[in-house]
Amino acid sequence: MFIRKLSEAQGTARQVKSDNWNSVRLLLENDNMGFSFHITTLYAGTETHMWYKNHYESVYCISGRAEIEDKATGERHVIEPGTMYALNEHDQHCLRVQEDFVCACVFNPPLKGTEVHDKDGAYGLDAEEVTD
Repeated sequence: MFIRKLSEAQGTARQVKSDNWNSVRLLLENDNMGFSFHITTLYAGTETHMWYKNHYESVYCISGRAEIEDKATGERHVIEPGTMYALNEHDQHCLRVQEDFVCACVFNPPLKGTEVHDKDGAYGLDAEEVTD
């Protein structure tokens, strides 16, 4: 067993930032759990296009408000606290954030820790491992 606190992981190599989001990666591949677990904040007023062609992701909204669009169908859904969505078919999607959106994210296969979105909106499989 191990314990990891969000407040202690912030400001370390486990925290990765972009212009649209800030992700604290509490579980990573080298933790040997078979998935990674992140607390991510996406910023109000941003639009992020994503396509996790190498990963499956499940997201649970803790706070804030966003709209997710399925790029294949054009279907849109409001995501609010208490809502979960799962990208079970490597779905191309766009997240439009109305209020700072704090969520818990699970990835399979697990992230190594340094990933940021590539030109397709995906995470590659060749990222550097975070060690601490």
